[in-house]
Amino acid sequence: MDHKELADLIFPNAKEIEYYEEKYPERNLPEGAMVTRFAPSPTGFVHIGGLFGAIVDRKLAQQTNGVFILRIEDTDQKREIEKGTEQIVKGLSNFGIIPNEGMIGEDEEKGNYGPYKQSQRKEIYQAYAKSLIERGFAYPCFCTPEELEEIREKQEKAKIRPGYYGIWAKYRSLPLQEAAEKIKNGEKYIIRFKSQGREDRKIKHKDIIKGNIEFPENDQDIVIIKADGLPTYHFAHAVDDHLMRVTHVIRGDEWVSSIPLHLELFKTLGFKSPKYAHTATIMKDDNGGKRKISKRKDPEAAVSYYHEEGIPQEAVIEYLLNIANSNFEPWRRANKDAEVSEFDLQLNKMSVSGAVFDMVKLLDVSKNVISKFTAEKIYNETLEWAKNYDEELRNLLEQHKEYSLKVLNIERGNAKPRKDISKWSEVKGIISYMYDEIFDNNNTYEFQKITDEEEIKKILSSYIEKHFNINDDKQTWFDKMKDLAEEMGYAREVKEYKQEPEKYKGHVGDISTVIRVGLTGKCNTPDLYEIIQILGENKVTERLKRI
Repeated sequence: MDHKELADLIFPNAKEIEYYEEKYPERNLPEGAMVTRFAPSPTGFVHIGGLFGAIVDRKLAQQTNGVFILRIEDTDQKREIEKGTEQIVKGLSNFGIIPNEGMIGEDEEKGNYGPYKQSQRKEIYQAYAKSLIERGFAYPCFCTPEELEEIREKQEKAKIRPGYYGIWAKYRSLPLQEAAEKIKNGEKYIIRFKSQGREDRKIKHKDIIKGNIEFPENDQDIVIIKADGLPTYHFAHAVDDHLMRVTHVIRGDEWVSSIPLHLELFKTLGFKSPKYAHTATIMKDDNGGKRKISKRKDPEAAVSYYHEEGIPQEAVIEYLLNIANSNFEPWRRANKDAEVSEFDLQLNKMSVSGAVFDMVKLLDVSKNVISKFTAEKIYNETLEWAKNYDEELRNLLEQHKEYSLKVLNIERGNAKPRKDISKWSEVKGIISYMYDEIFDNNNTYEFQKITDEEEIKKILSSYIEKHFNINDDKQTWFDKMKDLAEEMGYAREVKEYKQEPEKYKGHVGDISTVIRVGLTGKCNTPDLYEIIQILGENKVTERLKRI
């Protein structure tokens, strides 16, 4: 019996690999175009590290006029969860990440290089595994779990490298006729790769991010087709990246040690290997130390967290690009109003060590991002968030749309817009004083410097009776505040008070704080004049008379 006969026995219906090479031809793309892929397993929520990878993949494809693919690696079907692909598609689309090609729903896909779920590509993998068997680079292995355990125990006892290689590869040199007889007798088997590597030889590899790395060659006879006929990750990714014509594989640095194996697979299969870039793991500060951000310990590890908190997708993307490239921050300072798509991401400028995920910094970025939004965008996004997470806020916004747009437009669209909102879950607390339905009338007000109750009442009654006119323009309104200050024994200007503090009870700022707190219950709010204009004459008078 020869290798071809054994291959035909194992995979009698597999097509010739030439069929797939013709079916999935080289892509007709401009020079320098990158074909990237995000290839998660449908085993749970999208992790922040996955989102980071997807953003980098999409950005590189976009800026080079290439293709970004969403492929689902579901060959480990024991770990798969129900609607796992749909969760991934939705998790990415919440951040505006839509693939050019690949999965767009649980069972929907687009593109000419599919199927894009590995479980549906079984016949393709079997064709390439058959080709390896025919050429003597793969073989059936009949090891039972007990035999594999025995090999591992012997290696452990002898203090040598674990694995299935060399003299430990029990079925590597099994005569072909014997292998065929075992198959015909119904013995269980898997297909292993027949490595030609030697551990005492080195390979050199240039990673786009990590630079030059030297490894021992791979000598492990890894499993390429499992007992259920599906491939292992290592084999599937080589076949898929080749047939989908992927040019750059960007993945976490936990895969660096697989480079010798993957390069050997590509070479043995006769494929040109893609360029590899291994990104550093996103870290988290933990009592002065650093650790990997964890699905179990850190709520912010799941991308659904940002949706629940109402942190806009633009802010998360901006922050992750900040982590990705050290030159993003200077670029943003120089291009304050530019679209993030204009930034040119460079793989060779990505950090070799793990960037620390900083929620404070993210919320700071988010404040800047939201400060550039129009009132209408803030209204629409807050309402969308409130539909899922805050019924009371939803009702307020829907019942008072025009009023709410005015409230959200305070200090917006000018040279120094307000930066008090970092996420939609904060909006209600920030604007609640503008709505009688949720304004807390029973506040114990903190009037700051002026604390005497009689003094506060005098200031408020004098303001209402002598100085308040809803039709005043801003300058007239402020001049009247100064008149009120002077009348009550306070300096008209802050600088006057600073020059001669003993001469005055305080200054005009202390007076305006009393009115601000009387109207809103807060010491710090956006522009007081705009608040008064939106509240209107009756509401202003009613609130100040109540104190």
